[in-house]
Amino acid sequence: MRIDAVRGRQVLVGDGFRPATVVVRDGRVAEVADLDHEVAGVVVEAPDAAYVVPGVVDTHVHVNEPGRTEWEGFTSATRAAALGGVTTLVDMPLNAIPPTTTVEHLRLKQAAARGQLMVDVGFWGGAVPGNVADLAPLWDAGVLGFKCFLSPSGVDEFAPLDAAGFRAALREVARFDGLMIVHAEDPAVLAAAPQEPGGSYRDFVRSRPHEAETAAIRQVLDGARETGARVHVLHLSSAHAVEMIADARAEGLRVTVETCPHYLVFAAEDIPHAAPQFKCCPPIRDAGNRDELWTALQAGIIDCVVSDHSPATAEEKGRGDGDLQQAWGGIAGLQVGFAAMATEARRRGIPLETVVRWMARNTADLVGFTRKGRIAVGADADLAIYDPSVALRIDATELAHRNPISAYDGLRLDGAVTHTVVRGDLVDPARPDHTWGRQLERE
Repeated sequence: MRIDAVRGRQVLVGDGFRPATVVVRDGRVAEVADLDHEVAGVVVEAPDAAYVVPGVVDTHVHVNEPGRTEWEGFTSATRAAALGGVTTLVDMPLNAIPPTTTVEHLRLKQAAARGQLMVDVGFWGGAVPGNVADLAPLWDAGVLGFKCFLSPSGVDEFAPLDAAGFRAALREVARFDGLMIVHAEDPAVLAAAPQEPGGSYRDFVRSRPHEAETAAIRQVLDGARETGARVHVLHLSSAHAVEMIADARAEGLRVTVETCPHYLVFAAEDIPHAAPQFKCCPPIRDAGNRDELWTALQAGIIDCVVSDHSPATAEEKGRGDGDLQQAWGGIAGLQVGFAAMATEARRRGIPLETVVRWMARNTADLVGFTRKGRIAVGADADLAIYDPSVALRIDATELAHRNPISAYDGLRLDGAVTHTVVRGDLVDPARPDHTWGRQLERE
């Protein structure tokens, strides 16, 4: 349903909340007016206890279509996003088949997405062995940057870059001032770590130690120093890397960093035995490490928080009958990540506007979406209403994700997203419309 305004007593304008009426025209914010401003047409009234915030911009989502659409697809992923207050997502170049490593493959991905989008969607390209010549054409075609792995990705069609390949790709990306985003785990450290089979999460964490991340991030920073490229560290789980990242920033290297709700909400010692829904790479670590990640976020060393929504079928997640070395690694959290973060932040005394900055403004800025992640005149009318008075117990079987498997299953949250507006259209969960979303290219 097309709306004309959203009115609330707690609207995030700039850096703080205030009473306001957000007037919408042609899918954009036309005016941020006083609370009693009269608007003709359809006005959504937020409850007094609720907050009106810009829609979340999730820059790390594995949609998996085409090729592995039984894992997830554009219809299910974008509906889950909309229900969770995510109004823009950026699709990763894997685990679709083919991966987004050429312009031809990008066009196949875009064709698959057509007519299936409830929210706006952008696309990352991929940097893999042998495709340096494809990077500039992909950039010209509108991808937002390039993902690479320094260790095996888990799928054969998206191979990791060795040291020489990584430097070659970085030099090319630096040439046109693109952005390289890196899954930073070191293959030599992983190969030397104990690989104990079984369902013990402690043993799984030992198989992917802190050193795997710190060694790989050191390689990324050295590459940025040598080439001048912009680099972004994906899904940081180890707080051991925080100091070197801070030093790199002080040195002037162009490096940004993300982490994920599952690293900030869960702790390894609390994960049940043989629970593959919690398996991800890099892994969830202990509670002390979790606290250090929160500190780094508040200090601005970690820039943003994204879902790294990486779902799979029950067959893939259950591979090995609870053996965490065999199960597919990835956590499905697209629909619930923002509410989980808001709850955990509130318990830690961190204001909601800070969470929104991490999950909307900073992620939009990372990919250059200047009209996303903010409530301001001229911005896209992408809005969410978050109500902390609405208690939520997550039931994975009721989520819109294609497969009802999630580490967040059973979690009790102190609030929920009750309304989502995508460029002026109010999402109706009972009557989903997959023509609202549009495909985005680099601005």
